Amino acid sequence: MTDSELVQSCLEGNMESYRTLMERYRDQAMALALNILANYQDAEDASQEAFLRAFRNLERFDLRKTFKNWFYTLLSHLCLDQVRRRRRFHRFIAGLRKEGEEAMAASSSNPGAVPGVDFSLLNRLRPKERAALYLWSQEGYSGPEIAAVLSCSQKTAYVHLFRARTKLRAVLKEEKNASS
Repeated sequence: MTDSELVQSCLEGNMESYRTLMERYRDQAMALALNILANYQDAEDASQEAFLRAFRNLERFDLRKTFKNWFYTLLSHLCLDQVRRRRRFHRFIAGLRKEGEEAMAASSSNPGAVPGVDFSLLNRLRPKERAALYLWSQEGYSGPEIAAVLSCSQKTAYVHLFRARTKLRAVLKEEKNASS
């Protein structure tokens, strides 16, 4: 059955149809969420929440469009919201650490070490850049499709993809030069 047929069947009360949709997109949803959030547990939570929200809002789905794009849009928005919340929390914690370090520096000649920075490849990219790169490289999405999922213009989608690829090239070039 096609996605549209499964959605229509689900709207008519067949819950097994929605289970089929979930099974069809579970792995891809986890991969997209993991690429945006860079944390397995957060990605799992976001994927489950996206499936739940999609089910609750299934009657709003336009059967002329693809379920996959609609669902990816919902999932990417959830993930990006989570990244924003996480960023606010980290800024707050960093502010508290800075205040604590300043207090320690004033009272001690040797304050504790500052925690290291994560230099993994994906963490060097912004969440929308990671999403664009994943959709392009792993799902084969075109610029307009990426734009639809990320709810941005086609030009902005291309900018996200260009920046992600440029940053990764630069990092790989740095690592190659460092190892030579």
